[in-house]
Amino acid sequence: MVLVDDPSFLGWVLFWTAVSLAALLPRQRFDDALAWARRLGWHAISAAIAPLKDAARLSIVRQRRGLPSSGFRAIGAVVALPLVGGATFLGLFASANPLIGRAFSQIVLPDPWATTWRALFGLCVLITIWASLRPSPYTTGPSRFGDRSIGTVFEPGVETLTLSLLTFNTIFAVENVLDIVFLSSGAGLPSGLTMADYAHRGACSLIVTALLAGVFVLLALRRGSAAAASPLVRRLVTVWLVQNLLLVASSALRTLDYVDAYGMTVLRLSALARMGLVATGLALIGWRLLVDRSAAWLINANALAAVTVLVTASVVDLGAVAAAWNVRTAFEMGKAGPPRDLCYMGLLGPSSLVSLAKLEQHAREPQLRDRLTYLRLERQTETADAQADWRLWTPL
Repeated sequence: MVLVDDPSFLGWVLFWTAVSLAALLPRQRFDDALAWARRLGWHAISAAIAPLKDAARLSIVRQRRGLPSSGFRAIGAVVALPLVGGATFLGLFASANPLIGRAFSQIVLPDPWATTWRALFGLCVLITIWASLRPSPYTTGPSRFGDRSIGTVFEPGVETLTLSLLTFNTIFAVENVLDIVFLSSGAGLPSGLTMADYAHRGACSLIVTALLAGVFVLLALRRGSAAAASPLVRRLVTVWLVQNLLLVASSALRTLDYVDAYGMTVLRLSALARMGLVATGLALIGWRLLVDRSAAWLINANALAAVTVLVTASVVDLGAVAAAWNVRTAFEMGKAGPPRDLCYMGLLGPSSLVSLAKLEQHAREPQLRDRLTYLRLERQTETADAQADWRLWTPL
């Protein structure tokens, strides 16, 4: 339904994933998302050679049964001589007879580039369908991931883990206190540091820190280990996870301050969604420790959250959301003027058409109204050009 309504690369990936799962799940029960990510990856890699492997198997079977050869080689052996000979004689007659030559000159051949592109596209569709109908038997292998495999990778002692968590909690507490004091005080940025630099540092470094913390907890506190059974370690881990959630919240506040200063964009909206996913992952890690869930449960829960965000992004027009956010912010600030980045709204294409029309209706300055009218007409022209091609038609 998403591909019919608004085709996109993300929508195609989700559709292919769903079709592949429908083809593979009858062979193997769903165990954990990490194992199925590996299976889907192998399914995609093996799809490129699946038709060739099946053609080779069919040829071997026919040879064993003593059946005559078939396929492209047999067809080519039959039609090669008539085609080559006929083309040779037609070429000679076209050069000797003006009527035949004129008839050949009036034949309009298809565009070679368009023909090549369509042939490649058809080949990709054939390979995808072939792999879905005849998946490789090696794709649905057993999962090698679990709580025991985590323990064999990394399992520090209780004393080492306790000392590490005390050290980490102290460092994180200093960072969180400084962030809370700075964000709540309303103080200006240090000299030479722009709002963009401040937001980017928070969005990247602090999120990486939270991800590393989550990975550390997963590796160090496997289910049934001595560290996971220690009450002190569990309390320290809980405090550390709460501090990591504060770090993610600090990153989100930095990004929101950046949005207030420069406006909303699709990338900034995506960054907030990623921060929400990281916070969800940390909360799920804490819940897993409290209720003693398995590693497969944690992986599946995080995968479900990620898929929910991706499906939402494939349905919702993020460009329209960003444009509406900017226009609403401009109205809330008590002015019927443009958002801070009107050029970016023009780059959003048809997604900003409704927001530009709303902004145009409330514009007070004639010069601003003329500029908004120009941008709106450009977006309408782009939409009309897209609708002129029947291949780009959508229900809306």
